[in-house]
Amino acid sequence: MSTTADTSVAAGTAYDPVIGLEVHVQLLTASKIFCSCSTRFGAAPNTNVCPVCLGMPGALPVLNRKAVEFATLAAMALNCRINETSIFARKNYFYPDLPKGYQISQYDKPLAEHGFIEIPSGSGRSGDKKKIGITRVHLEEDAGKSLHDGFPDSGEKTAIDLNRTGVPLIEIVSEPEIATPDEAYEYLTRLKEIVLYTGVSDCNMEEGSLRCDANVSVRPRGQKELGTKAEIKNVNSFRFIREALVYEISRQIEVIESGGKIVQETRLYNSSEGKTYSMRSKEQAHDYRYFPEPDLLPLIVDEKWKAEITKTLPELPEARRARLVKDYGITEYDAQVLTVSKSLADQFEAAAKAAKNPKRVANLVQGELMGRLKGKGIEIEQSPISMKGVAASADLVESGAISGKMLKDLYDLSFERNKDFPEVYEEEGRPQQSSDTSALERIIDEVVAANPKQLEQYRAGKKTMLGFFVGQVMKASKGQANPQLVNELIIKKLA
Repeated sequence: MSTTADTSVAAGTAYDPVIGLEVHVQLLTASKIFCSCSTRFGAAPNTNVCPVCLGMPGALPVLNRKAVEFATLAAMALNCRINETSIFARKNYFYPDLPKGYQISQYDKPLAEHGFIEIPSGSGRSGDKKKIGITRVHLEEDAGKSLHDGFPDSGEKTAIDLNRTGVPLIEIVSEPEIATPDEAYEYLTRLKEIVLYTGVSDCNMEEGSLRCDANVSVRPRGQKELGTKAEIKNVNSFRFIREALVYEISRQIEVIESGGKIVQETRLYNSSEGKTYSMRSKEQAHDYRYFPEPDLLPLIVDEKWKAEITKTLPELPEARRARLVKDYGITEYDAQVLTVSKSLADQFEAAAKAAKNPKRVANLVQGELMGRLKGKGIEIEQSPISMKGVAASADLVESGAISGKMLKDLYDLSFERNKDFPEVYEEEGRPQQSSDTSALERIIDEVVAANPKQLEQYRAGKKTMLGFFVGQVMKASKGQANPQLVNELIIKKLA
């Protein structure tokens, strides 16, 4: 069986994959959902704990208002209906890192329902969208963490860190409407993007702030009844989720076509092998014995509170892209790149408003700034060149004060010295590209005289030699000649 990421894995078969995703997002509150313990990541094990999150007898939970507001804001951004009344429930199960023996979550009456995310349809036509439904968004507390390595006796014992117990989460459950691994990747990318724009989470997968489980099954093409699903847990990147789905779809098709039967189970993905492996059987539906949490009143998010939260809802990525195209005359592709993060979009807009030509700013961000950032392995927030610096450089090029070559050199110096563009421009003596016609004509005369063979080739009809002469003049002027003027003067001279 192939383990390469061929995302059209079911194409050409008689089966359709059906994928549903469950995403847990940690909310960016300072304290836990039912107590005042810190949610700070990286603290020494079992230091951010108290009787409430340790499940001590008699300790009572108190709901964190900010967690509710963040959860509601995220649900609104995901186009969900906010239920005025939702109920917390006890989800009962035994696990070593769950000290109470139950998790406080929401079950039959969640905070929000019936949302959706739009992703590219895959039709190949620009602008075509597919809507993926969101079944529910509900609040719950996180469990602790079992540590299986890093200790002298890890081969025999499991260590428990309960710092994460009680950290506020939202669980976002999609409808089983995702048809391919590529669609799953797009859905997760859009989901993360939207949540980051709202500011309710940092979505840091390395720290566990965003975690995803995938449910996948296959069914004969045209059949409405769903096939038996496998759940893939604990995958730590969107790329690996896509790869895991590719493998799992192929595996299930192969099992069915060889006369076997798919077993309902939980599987883990080994990214180094590109395969999923059975973790535990789920033949019998787990009975969590949900019942309403007796220590918490129903959660009421009334119209007044909803209106207050709505006021904090930012302009979301898709709406912002459409507006940037309209307001600044940039392309849809430009807008897509420049709105990958809210920080980048904010900085671009500030620069675009300050510059004479917003389109040139967009080009410089993508063509000059982003490439250098990628080469250095740093984010836009760590860029030595600010967006004000980009705007200043764009205006210098726009006015003809500096050439594209000069700009590239100044950008290189900015990154070498870790200084903003305007500061480096001043340090270099405010260099200007030369438009002195007589001075340029003298350089051109010298270049032509020094290259009689190339001149002969040009006059014999090899017009590509024009580029050679332009390059030699630019080199002789140390990149300070106006390229457009040089081009015009050389054509005139060589004629």
